[in-house]
Amino acid sequence: MFDLTGKVAIVTGCSTGLGQGMALALANAGADVVGVNRDDPAETIALMKKTGRQFHSVIADMSKIASVSYVIKEAVSAFGHVDILVNNAGIIRRNDALDFTEKDWDDVMDLNIKAVFFMSQSFAKQVIAQGTAGNIINIASMLSYQGGIRVPSYTASKSGVMGVTRLLANEWAKHGINVNAIAPGYMATDNTAALRADEDRSSEILSRIPAGRWGTPSDMAGPIVFLASDASRYVNGYTVAVDGGWLAR
Repeated sequence: MFDLTGKVAIVTGCSTGLGQGMALALANAGADVVGVNRDDPAETIALMKKTGRQFHSVIADMSKIASVSYVIKEAVSAFGHVDILVNNAGIIRRNDALDFTEKDWDDVMDLNIKAVFFMSQSFAKQVIAQGTAGNIINIASMLSYQGGIRVPSYTASKSGVMGVTRLLANEWAKHGINVNAIAPGYMATDNTAALRADEDRSSEILSRIPAGRWGTPSDMAGPIVFLASDASRYVNGYTVAVDGGWLAR
């Protein structure tokens, strides 16, 4: 049920970090992968070769709506069909709400929620045209549940990801398209570099995580394969927290 052999997965933002870890996990489960990044994902390409699966790199800026149809066309051109979409690409901007700029708001919202919706829409149209089933996995956040501080557009966008995941699940289940999300906890990635470098803030965060550590990309492997596979066929509209127990505290 967890075998992804013959499946094609699109993963946005997989040059490093969680995206890279999820792309590798899908490949190790048997899927061929279309990786979408702004720059050449040299490290991911090298790691992918070890999995024995095919990796097709697409260079695109997902904050631009024109990239959406381009990515789907590239994926279908490379592999003939698509089965799995992981909407992982995202950014964060930090500043007090009183000083937050319109540009920082728009930049984050364009990539973190607008691209997620329209990428999902384009993928769903392709899957329906194929007459096959499909799986969409959006990447939410702890700030889909909580407010946080100094990240207003990130919190708004990730709260939106959870809501849109539910809506799309409601509309597309009848087409055999499962739409779910993963909400990573505090992970050791580029997005949390500033937090981890702040000794007081890092200690405060770790003290609340029952697992007692920052998460790693490998912690996403099991959940992403589960949600991309037939094992989760009756799971729809749900956001899985992968947080070391943060929300349970």
